[in-house]
Amino acid sequence: MGEAPADPRRRVPRTDTLLADPRLAAAVATLGRDRVKAAVGRAQERARRGDITPEQVPDDALAALPAPVPRAVLNATGVVLHTNLGRAPLSAAAVEAVAAAAGHTDVELDLRTGRRARRGRDALDALAAAVPDAAAVHVVNNGAAALVLAATALAAGAEIVVSRGELVEIGDGFRLPDLMESTGARLREVGTTNRTTLADYAAAIGPTTGFVLKVHPSNFLVTGFTSAVPVRALATLGVPVVADIGSGLLAADPLLPDEPDAASTLRAGAALVTASGDKLLGGPQAGLLLGDAALVERLRRHPLARALRVDKLTLAALAATLHGP
Repeated sequence: MGEAPADPRRRVPRTDTLLADPRLAAAVATLGRDRVKAAVGRAQERARRGDITPEQVPDDALAALPAPVPRAVLNATGVVLHTNLGRAPLSAAAVEAVAAAAGHTDVELDLRTGRRARRGRDALDALAAAVPDAAAVHVVNNGAAALVLAATALAAGAEIVVSRGELVEIGDGFRLPDLMESTGARLREVGTTNRTTLADYAAAIGPTTGFVLKVHPSNFLVTGFTSAVPVRALATLGVPVVADIGSGLLAADPLLPDEPDAASTLRAGAALVTASGDKLLGGPQAGLLLGDAALVERLRRHPLARALRVDKLTLAALAATLHGP
């Protein structure tokens, strides 16, 4: 008579042996020992039932674990700054800065005096140095937040004058009119979809005007029988001009002659410029506010600014981006 087959339960790898597998050990480092051990246990039970072979236990345990979040992907879309893929990838310097900032940092501490310091001063100083035309700067958590803060602080209960051709949708169904009106401001639309003149703005401005809003429609282009009013002309109307340039280009670039930049827009007379940090600037998601010192300070001290402030990781990545090439 031949020997009886070995009990498959005895051939199932031990838990400690499985956890020593380099792939499962790496999972322990990111997901924790308890979670990986539970997945290993379920895979061992499947092997004992004969659903899988003992050799398949490590692979089965790995397959049951959640994938890393977020998952790295290859951007082969042809769209360099793709919103659904995280827009601008961070530079090596910014990644290193984020890792350093993951622990305790001097984000609000002056190490020389031991006293509280201005939050994110390194990033703010770097932004101010990059755009000398701005008398003051501030940073919030994204471009939409920058506009919301401006509208809340400068036009709550008042009117924002804006061209109908610039009432854009900013993505995921969110629209500029809804965003602005959520702050308590009223929109005063002027002109038409394709043509707006300086006279249209002038006729709408009155004692209830908070500011004129100029929006760069960065994701579409209207051509043909069109007209729009530049910031330089709007600045002659006697009320603040808030210009949302969107892309985060800080200074004019000959490779992007049609893209508005913060420095040129401020020199043209804008009182305040808002932009995103994770587009052409190449930094983390952030909302940049640059312009008149009194206006920026008014925004910075508004109660809403606390709710919209950026964390230490964003500040570290932004500073590294601005200091870098």
